[in-house]
Amino acid sequence: MRPRPVDTGPADATPRSPVRVHACTVVVVSYRTGPVLLESVGAALKHDGVKRVVLIDNGNSAETRAAIDALAEADHRLIVVRGQGNVGFSKGCNLGVRHAKTPYVLLLNPDCILRPGVVNRVFSAFDNTPNAAMVTVRIENLDGSEQRGGRRNLMTPWTCLVELFRLDKLMPNHPHFQRLNLNETEPLDSITAVQCISGAFMMMPTETYNDLGGMDEDYFLHVEDVDLCMRVAKAGRPILYVPDAAVTHVKGTSRVSPFTVEWHKSVSATKYFRKHFRPQYPDLILRIISMAIFARLAYRAVPITLAWIAERLRSGSGANRRLPD
Repeated sequence: MRPRPVDTGPADATPRSPVRVHACTVVVVSYRTGPVLLESVGAALKHDGVKRVVLIDNGNSAETRAAIDALAEADHRLIVVRGQGNVGFSKGCNLGVRHAKTPYVLLLNPDCILRPGVVNRVFSAFDNTPNAAMVTVRIENLDGSEQRGGRRNLMTPWTCLVELFRLDKLMPNHPHFQRLNLNETEPLDSITAVQCISGAFMMMPTETYNDLGGMDEDYFLHVEDVDLCMRVAKAGRPILYVPDAAVTHVKGTSRVSPFTVEWHKSVSATKYFRKHFRPQYPDLILRIISMAIFARLAYRAVPITLAWIAERLRSGSGANRRLPD
C-alpha cells in the first residue's frame, strides 16, 4: 500500500495560518565522530534559515575539539556545550533544544551533510501543512541511493517479523504485510505522510518538541527517534517526507565499535517494546521478543566486529571518502 500524499497546495498559494518565522536551531550530538563533524556543522551554518547551531560534545578527540572551537570563534552562531560527559543521544538532544530560541529545531546527526536549500524547502512544507509535527527529507548514502531507515513504518512486534522474515513477499499488496523500512519501495514524487522517520534529520516546531516532552532519556542510543514518532502518532499529528530535498548521511565515521552500537540498539528496542506494547502483548511474549533480540546480537557479534576491524585497517581515517557536490 502506497503512503498517502499530502496536499500542500500550489506553490504560489497563500499558506494556511499559523505560519512560523523561518528560523531554526540545529542541534548536533557528537561522540567520537571524527573530521566529518566539521563538514556537518560547517554545512549547517551556510543556511540562512539557521540562526544557531548547538553542538553537544559528548566526547571528541583533542584535534576535533580544537577545530570546532576555532569554528565557534569565527562564527558565534555555533554554541558548543561540553562537560556533561557522554550522556547519550536523547539527553544530548534535550540539552541542545534548551538553547533553541527559534520557532523550529532541527535534530541533525553529526555525520549528516545538509545540501543547499534543504532547510528552506522544509520551511515551505511546514507553511503549507502547519499542523505537521515533524518533517524529514530524502536521506542518501554517499552513492546517492536512499538510505535505510529514512522513511519507515512504525516499529511493532509484527512489522519487525515482516521485515526480518520478508513476509511481505507472501502478500505484497496487503496493508498488514508492509515492510518496516521503505527505502526499497517505489520512490516518492511528492510530499507524503509517513509513520516514522530517522533522527538523522528531524525538523519540528520547537513547541511541538517541548509539548511531546522531548526525547525519552531512558534510551541511551538508538530507537529514541522511533519512540518520538510513536508519540506523534498517538497524538494524531502527521509526519511529512519531502522527496525533492536531500542530505548526505555518511555513516561509519565514528570510532565507536559497531558491537557497542548494536548493544545499545538492542537494549533500546527491548525498552521500546515494553513501553508501548505491554498493554497489548502478554509479558511472556515481550520477554520472548527480548530474548530474540539479544540472541540475534550474539549471533552477529563476531562478524560485525571483524568487519569493522577490517574496514578500519583498509580505510584508515576515511580520507578517501568523497561527498557528492
